[in-house]
Amino acid sequence: MSDAVLDRVPIKRALVSVYDKSGLEELVEGLHSAGVALVSTGGSAALIEGLGLPVTKVEDLTGFPECLDGRVKTLHPKVHAGILADRRLDSHVQQLDELGVEPFDLVVSNLYPFRRTVLSGATPDECVEQIDIGGPSMVRAAAKNHPSVAIVTSPVRYAEVLDAVAAGGYTLEQRRLLAAEAFQHTASYDVAVASWMGTVLTDTSEGTGFPAWTGSTWEKSAVLRYGENPHQSAALYKHWRGGLATAGQLHGKEMSYNNYVDTDAARRAANDFTEPAVAIIKHANPCGIAVGADVADAHRRAHECDPTSAFGGVIAVNRPVSLAMAEQVAEIFTEVIVAPAYDEGAVEVLQGKKNIRILVCPPDEHPDPVEFRAISGGVLVQQVDHVDAPGDDPASWTLATGDAAPDDVLADLAFAWRACRAVKSNAILLARDGASVGIGMGQVNRVDSCRLAVSRAGERAAGSVAASDAFFPFEDGPQILIDAGIRAIVQPGGSMRDELTVEAAKAAGVTMYFTGTRHFFH
Repeated sequence: MSDAVLDRVPIKRALVSVYDKSGLEELVEGLHSAGVALVSTGGSAALIEGLGLPVTKVEDLTGFPECLDGRVKTLHPKVHAGILADRRLDSHVQQLDELGVEPFDLVVSNLYPFRRTVLSGATPDECVEQIDIGGPSMVRAAAKNHPSVAIVTSPVRYAEVLDAVAAGGYTLEQRRLLAAEAFQHTASYDVAVASWMGTVLTDTSEGTGFPAWTGSTWEKSAVLRYGENPHQSAALYKHWRGGLATAGQLHGKEMSYNNYVDTDAARRAANDFTEPAVAIIKHANPCGIAVGADVADAHRRAHECDPTSAFGGVIAVNRPVSLAMAEQVAEIFTEVIVAPAYDEGAVEVLQGKKNIRILVCPPDEHPDPVEFRAISGGVLVQQVDHVDAPGDDPASWTLATGDAAPDDVLADLAFAWRACRAVKSNAILLARDGASVGIGMGQVNRVDSCRLAVSRAGERAAGSVAASDAFFPFEDGPQILIDAGIRAIVQPGGSMRDELTVEAAKAAGVTMYFTGTRHFFH
């Protein structure tokens, strides 16, 4: 037989065995109405019976009861032969007749909620019980035999199932698509299980915290217009943990590759603060970061840091955007604004700007503890840098020289230190009253970053405080800050020449703190 003979396989018999029962009632009622015979297991069979629909339980089909607390249900030749028989082959059809096995035309199955169980804090034994065996076996068998069987793993596809039944079955092309989705479903599941086994149940990290094997899966969410430059193609893939890749867009043009990069950096900066905070980003670096009494206040003060660079920037907010803030933003050309929510009327005001992209993205529910960066032939993996290291608490800082800072100055130093983490190295950030006033970033030496920060701050440098993401190798950088009128400096310390930096600050009567923690951001 040829593929063309089985272009459409009429759906006369379906095996239904799902954990996620979303939409299942409508599906099985529709299948029954179309004359499809239903075979099912456990809770799925109970649901079908509860609807008053005829169903053959798998244990009645196999003559063998479900056992071992449900660990064994469908692992039987009368199930898998019915799924795996290639009906293009006369020999397979003949063997089914000889064995008294009826083939399945459709398999509907999805797997135990392994990830959800792990994230719930369940015990290892409870997690192990959510490692599905029969489900993946059925899904993979049906996907392998897609020339003869259709496999559906997502409730999103249920409406299409009934359309296919009415059309005389899925086409071969449609079955191939469903098979590809099914293998992606099981691959993602297996990666989750293997990663958990390698990090929780076995010690393959040699004490480093990094297992001998790691994996992750992403689903293509969108094809972008282009990458960093028009000659580069690009796409967006989303991860099951959520985050910016799953943000909802309420208005504006399609997001570009660079929009996503900048927006991710903006969220990183704004969400470092617990008080109302706004970060404005351009080319992955801050034009301004500020906290305030409310988001409108924080936005105004962040924008004042560098209005020229903020033109065409990306804004992130760690609170719902208020109507007052929306009215401020509407006066400025902005590429993207992202927030966890928008107050009544705020979106309508922002929509007055045709091209602004309005994104809604709640805080990451399950932030990834590690981050990946591709290099030629591999990936680098590291723990995510959060501002929660011991040296990030001002109470742990060492007073290197000068008088202990009064509360208002110490608060500005704490703000500057936290905001500095969002600046690309070498990073120098000047701040006053909970707002950045000058930022020097991305320079190949710290002296130039100091000059840039002071230049952008102008007269505002006098009386402000400074934070440096890493130690000063010489006293020349701090001297530039001191000459500009800085009141206090916070830096990691740890240079061979710390005493030179300390002496420069001491001679000028400038307070200096050491954190003992570095926040490089490349």
